Amino acid sequence: MSDLPFEPQRLLAEEAPGDNSPTMSVSELSGALKRSVEERFGHVRVRGEISGFKRVASGHCYLALKDDKAVIDGVIWKGTAGGLAFRPEDGIEVVATGRLTTYPGRSKYQIVIERMELAGQGALMQLLDQRRRALAAEGLFDRDRKQPLPFLPGVIGVVTSPTGAVIRDILHRLEDRCPTRVVVWPVLVQGEGAADQVAAAVRGFDAMAPDGPVPRPDLVIVARGGGSIEDLWAFNEEAVVRAVAGCSIPVISAVGHETDTTLCDFAADVRAPTPTAAAEMAVPVRGDLLSGLRELGVRAARCANRYRERAGERLEATARRLPAPDRLLGPQQQRMDDLGERLPRGLSRRLAVARGDLAHAAGALRPPLLKARLARAGERLAAVRFRPALIEARLADAEAQVQRLWRLAEGLNPERPLAKGYAWVGRRGGGVVTTAAQAKAAGALTLHFADGTVDARVERGGRPSYSPEEPEQPSLL
Repeated sequence: MSDLPFEPQRLLAEEAPGDNSPTMSVSELSGALKRSVEERFGHVRVRGEISGFKRVASGHCYLALKDDKAVIDGVIWKGTAGGLAFRPEDGIEVVATGRLTTYPGRSKYQIVIERMELAGQGALMQLLDQRRRALAAEGLFDRDRKQPLPFLPGVIGVVTSPTGAVIRDILHRLEDRCPTRVVVWPVLVQGEGAADQVAAAVRGFDAMAPDGPVPRPDLVIVARGGGSIEDLWAFNEEAVVRAVAGCSIPVISAVGHETDTTLCDFAADVRAPTPTAAAEMAVPVRGDLLSGLRELGVRAARCANRYRERAGERLEATARRLPAPDRLLGPQQQRMDDLGERLPRGLSRRLAVARGDLAHAAGALRPPLLKARLARAGERLAAVRFRPALIEARLADAEAQVQRLWRLAEGLNPERPLAKGYAWVGRRGGGVVTTAAQAKAAGALTLHFADGTVDARVERGGRPSYSPEEPEQPSLL
């Protein structure tokens, strides 16, 4: 360093003799700062509120931790983010454990978070409330989304731990009330990965085919025993809530004891206070069903007997009001007897009339009469003989009539006067001209003679004009 109290500004940078501050590059300075910070703050625990949380496409998460006086940036690498016990959200107070480092590209320091925990029970409840409000705003908890439970499901799917007391309680209660086929999907109900397994189980039951090797459940029970809010936190995860809300099979949520409430309970179609209560809601009591069926059978038989008795009474009352059969059929029987007696007499009379007609016809068909009629027919036939003279006379009359008609037609032929020197006038385009006005209007005419036609023109003023080179052509004035 120079001993002068004030060193004037210089144009060029030069190493001064005795200067103990060598020139460093920006990268060297940034590296030195990075090493200093990481050596001094290699392990820190920071409490603050999450702000600006975002997850990028690479899987890394970026956020800021703040309090009422300061803000520090933070990053969670992809491998660490997948193992977090909860999903970070803005506004949640957490305790982050990690190390401080710098980012030379932007000249800032940040904390690399290796573990993140909620800052006490209040922060956990705050996160739960924020998530509940967000999911409720999407309509996942609406009543109109709820499905009614089947009265007597044939197959019940249970999503729970296969080794806990919950599944034994459910099976025992179902066996007591109404034995039903149960399909268990074993999952973790607590700890890392539990939420993903529960959500996958619910979606798996929903995706089963009705005619598959494993029967598709008619009802799904999501069950877990009691515990603290941390133990039940897997059933507050968004993945579980969305899977339960989107399931097309009715779902009963039986998580925890009666006083425990999770977001899965809001999304399910029915909430049961305990897993045992879920089994009671799922099926009716078999004894009650049999008793009800017997009661219905007795009531049906009683109603049938009563209906038969009343029908018999109505039949008897109706039969008493009807008249006796003799009164109804007496006139018809008497008429039948009368017709039976008249039938032989009618047949005899009809036979006598037929015999008279036959005798009359037989008299007309005697051989002498037939011979006489045949002789008269022969005489008429001989009178009608073929006479050629009559036919020739009729032909001659017809020929004369045809000749008269032909002469008349020749007299009416319009071409016949042309042989005597007459001609008729027509237009060039066709048509007959009968007046001088029509001829003047037409201009170009055609004169028709007996041996051909001649074209003519009508001159204005009625005087013909001749060309000296052309022979004289007739014209019509």
